[in-house]
Amino acid sequence: MGRRKLTNPLALAVLALLYERPMHPYEMAATLRARHKEESIKLNYGSLYTVIRLLLREGYIVPQATGRIGWRPERTVYALTETGRVALHEWLSALIRTPVKEYPQFEAALSLLPVLPPEAVLPLLEERLARLDAEIARQRAAHERALAQGVERLLLIEGEYHLALLAAERQWVAGFLTELRAGQFPFLTQWRAWHATRAVPSPPTPIAPAREEE
Repeated sequence: MGRRKLTNPLALAVLALLYERPMHPYEMAATLRARHKEESIKLNYGSLYTVIRLLLREGYIVPQATGRIGWRPERTVYALTETGRVALHEWLSALIRTPVKEYPQFEAALSLLPVLPPEAVLPLLEERLARLDAEIARQRAAHERALAQGVERLLLIEGEYHLALLAAERQWVAGFLTELRAGQFPFLTQWRAWHATRAVPSPPTPIAPAREEE
């Protein structure tokens, strides 16, 4: 039986950490948080231990030592195997090399946008634009602060990418808002007319259950 194909980014992060040196799970989580990787990779202890069990089962990592410091719980230190090292490099290379279809929630909402009337969409997009501005300012300040503290740009590169995505989204939302406000968006008249014909449906009448024959 072949090994299971890994898809969880947290598993990739664990392999990358163990590529640096053996660690126990608490140290893995602390290191990821110290590097602010939870902004790019969803992290919680439950999913971390699930990932570790999977990597153990597939032979990508092995327990190296188990110990206890003082009254702290016993902790197992894990190390990367050669199979895990190969998988790490192949998986990371594939992710960088090949674009894949992802499913952002905002894109999903846009695909269903006609459900809302244009007059309802406008304030929602205006609020999103304000939130995007605030988030871009926050992340840019954090990025510049980290650089000023001497953090190498290579260790912050995913933050640059995310800022670029936010800036592109902001530009698109602002342009869409401009079209809607000016009444220049194609199909806007039909969009409004369709909602004008939509009466608020009355709630369905419940059907009484059939009485059993005695």
